[in-house]
Amino acid sequence: MPPEHPKAPNRRDASATEADEMAEDLMRLARQHPQDRDELLLEAASLWEGEQRYDRAVEVYDVLRAGKCADRDVVDAYRAGALAEAGRVEEFRAAAAELRARHPHDWASWLFVAETFESLNELRTTAEWCTAGLAHLIGPGTDLTTDLVRHHPQALDQLLVTRHRARRALREPHDPWDDVADAAHERRVWSLGQDPLPLDELHDPDRSDEQERRFHEAALERLNSRHTMHTSHPANRPTVMLFWPREEFAKVLARWPELSEHYGAFHPEHADILERALRDYSDRGTPRLALAPATLDGLLAHADDTGADPTEGSTRAAYAAALAKSGDSIPWPPPRNGPCWCGSGRKYKKCHGGPAFS
Repeated sequence: MPPEHPKAPNRRDASATEADEMAEDLMRLARQHPQDRDELLLEAASLWEGEQRYDRAVEVYDVLRAGKCADRDVVDAYRAGALAEAGRVEEFRAAAAELRARHPHDWASWLFVAETFESLNELRTTAEWCTAGLAHLIGPGTDLTTDLVRHHPQALDQLLVTRHRARRALREPHDPWDDVADAAHERRVWSLGQDPLPLDELHDPDRSDEQERRFHEAALERLNSRHTMHTSHPANRPTVMLFWPREEFAKVLARWPELSEHYGAFHPEHADILERALRDYSDRGTPRLALAPATLDGLLAHADDTGADPTEGSTRAAYAAALAKSGDSIPWPPPRNGPCWCGSGRKYKKCHGGPAFS
């Protein structure tokens, strides 16, 4: 019989002391279960970063690098970001240079380091990293087109958008790759049922934070309005997945332990399963993806109203659709610099939008 998968402790809302204990538990589990070593150590490093204890995160990444980690490029990108967050900027630059010299194959490594340079306001280097990453990914002699971006939406699109944002902030003139970024953005936004706002306007360096906030609120309001008004038309319905917030997740598994086979045995695993499923839908070209925060009482009420069994997958799917129809859904993915949908309080790009999920 294969060994039982280790149960990582829940890192949400931990005090500093609890964070210490949970990180040590994760390190111990990594030693006991070498088949899950990378995953557990990455969780420990993420825990430290969530507590803004970046030096400790760097230590965990060094432990990962000392062994045979499967995603060395991603680990090195994460480590470089933690060095920058810790204020060890020269070490960050050296780590980034070492990573770039290896010409990493993982697009997320290029993006994560580029965004770290962006956070340091080193915009020219940000654009250079994105350009180098794109050139490496598409290969010599390959034209970068909107069709190519459509077939590799995460890898090429995110690097193009970050490159465009940096160059726009530098007030650089448009080049052909900026034009491709514009066209890919317009196609993507139309597919989500939104009115396209050009990237030049979205990335306007003179746009204030208040303007940015109002724009995103208006866009979300329009999207939620469409969900409510048009959900009766199958072609316009979003693909919605139930998300159980932490307290509701505990209630559901306490009542029906067998659902752990579907949702995962602990809350971080539940969130990870959802992110990977949504990315799979996105990679297959499914438009308008969303999450519906669920409650046990809400599911029971829906089952009672419809005379259905709440443990049946079809009942839970119908409950998700009902939540979406009432506007109680969260469009996915969130902005990379916005809060993660899972409720961790971290930015999406440093939580479920990070390289570990690519």
